[in-house]
Amino acid sequence: MGITRNRYWVLRHGKSIPNETGLIVSSLENGKLEKYKLASEGINQAQLAGELFLKELKENDIPLENVRVCYSPFSRTTHTAEVVASVLNLSLQGPQAKVYEDLRERYFGPTFELQSHDKYSEIWDLDAKDPFMKPEGGESVADVVSRLTNALVQIESEFQGCAILIVSHGDPLQILQTILKAVGEQAGANGGDLASRIEAVKVPSVLSQHRKHALLTGQLRAVV
Repeated sequence: MGITRNRYWVLRHGKSIPNETGLIVSSLENGKLEKYKLASEGINQAQLAGELFLKELKENDIPLENVRVCYSPFSRTTHTAEVVASVLNLSLQGPQAKVYEDLRERYFGPTFELQSHDKYSEIWDLDAKDPFMKPEGGESVADVVSRLTNALVQIESEFQGCAILIVSHGDPLQILQTILKAVGEQAGANGGDLASRIEAVKVPSVLSQHRKHALLTGQLRAVV
């Protein structure tokens, strides 16, 4: 598409303990707690995702020194990034990995925090009607777009010609794919910087469609 200086893959964290117990854990404070990291099945998923990513790098003749792992600070994403980094023989503490707070989970608000996963459908119904509407005390789709734009602009300014693996969460990755796809489809797509081009597609008709880009836990996808 030629809209970014780097190539991007997204990876949703492996199956976590909250996934197994059917719990919404979306605040930064709760999300960083060790007790909400990967379940054993999720560790296996992260291992497989790492092996698949390694295979795709080889198929694309991308050397490992060009890889950057950019991940959310939540325990489940950090744990996933750790497993993937070990497959790639990289250190999360080294120069090829970096945590970005703007890649964190979408905060669904105090009404939904630590509630049942069954409540996700209520939020997604709201998103489909109005992606600029915030769940009470939480983030709207548009709010998440704003901080993902910040993360992308930062990554694009720090790295060039790299293979970027973004390790994040279900909603943020759906939203990220939605905006990048829309930017790629823009007419006259060569004009303007990335942030202003994302702003141009930050409209209800685009953002309300984010569920179409859903990823399973531990699912890897090449994006741009």
